[in-house]
Amino acid sequence: MARTLKTYQTSLGFFDLAVAAPSMKAALEAWGADSNLFHQGAAKQSEDPNVIAATMAAPGVVLKRPVGSSGPFKEHAELPTNLAGDEISKKAGSSSERGEPQKHPTLAKDKVVDRKAALAFEKEQMRRERERAKEEAAQRKERERRQKAVDKVRSALDAAGREHEKIASDIQAQLEALEERSQAEEVRWEKEKARLEAALRRARGYG
Repeated sequence: MARTLKTYQTSLGFFDLAVAAPSMKAALEAWGADSNLFHQGAAKQSEDPNVIAATMAAPGVVLKRPVGSSGPFKEHAELPTNLAGDEISKKAGSSSERGEPQKHPTLAKDKVVDRKAALAFEKEQMRRERERAKEEAAQRKERERRQKAVDKVRSALDAAGREHEKIASDIQAQLEALEERSQAEEVRWEKEKARLEAALRRARGYG
């Protein structure tokens, strides 16, 4: 069942933000806040009829206006033209005071309007969730692609290592066989040498 929406307001960076949401938690998620701005005193439920009317017209959509200004909230707001803003704010405030009071649109309180606003919020929330899911799927696909590339190179490295070990082992075996042959040849030669030297002595008549 769709929940009744409330308007919440905060300031982040160069903008005041406002959103119609069913709870403070939902508002923080919509703002992308990584801490509880309400506990910190940096966010509140708005009682301004103009702000409430603007957010209820676009439930779930984060509306902005230059920080410190009293202009209307919009989905796409321009950066403040004067970050100090003292003179502009004073002039804007004085002209607003001199002018006719703004007419606040009547806020519908009946259940039908509340339900429509709540459903619109849920629709916007679902749109954001679809976009987030799409981004996460793309990131997951990229991670899988990179992991496959890493696994392929690692597999080739392991195969090359095994081939190297086999070749090194064969070379070592050949070296050991040559060493054995060398030692056997030394033994054979010493025996043959001794036999021939004895024969030489006998031939010379010394034997």
